[in-house]
Amino acid sequence: MRVLLVEDEPLLAQAIRDGLRLQAIAADIAGDGATAMELLVVNAYDIAVLDRDVPAPTGDEIAKHIVDSGSGMPILMLTAADRLDDKTTGFELGADDYLTKPFELQELVLRLRALDRRRAHHRPPVREIAGLRLDPFRREVYRDGRYVALTRKQFAVLEVLVAAEGGVVSAETLLERAWDEHANPFTNAVRITVSALRKRLGEPWIIATVPGAGYRIDTGGNGG
Repeated sequence: MRVLLVEDEPLLAQAIRDGLRLQAIAADIAGDGATAMELLVVNAYDIAVLDRDVPAPTGDEIAKHIVDSGSGMPILMLTAADRLDDKTTGFELGADDYLTKPFELQELVLRLRALDRRRAHHRPPVREIAGLRLDPFRREVYRDGRYVALTRKQFAVLEVLVAAEGGVVSAETLLERAWDEHANPFTNAVRITVSALRKRLGEPWIIATVPGAGYRIDTGGNGG
């Protein structure tokens, strides 16, 4: 299991990471919201553990970003507050569980494992098209049996294209589904990401460009 730990108290974060490692749980630490958002882009995590009071973006804002991304990643909120209204707000934002500081490490481990089991029960189906095999749960992609390493953003774009089952997906839709509402609609991020994704998947190109319309998975394997 790999978790993202967003905690701005360095000693506490290090202690949690060391303790989780002894339980075969890997944790990447983000001391602020900006670092957390960067890590979410480049890495795939099973669970996010968010302190609500980290420097902006706050834990609440990170939770909203995760929920809006549609990744289905479980969220465990950490807070020093024990008021019911704080917990209610956290759950409304999309948190799956809540832990009040101070807490015992073993309780955190038990909650993480429970969230991971629950996640496994809601495992999305593996999709296959034109020699591609995409596993959303394990976040793995294979082409003709060959494993293809993708960045989180490349995986998100490919997931949208594969879900369309050969249908055309506009750049605007990709921007909406694989980025977020703050993305610049005039950015060339989609074109750059699709180009890099093509190269990762290798020849023959499998992502076709449909001029003036968008992109699609080319089941004939000769995308332009």
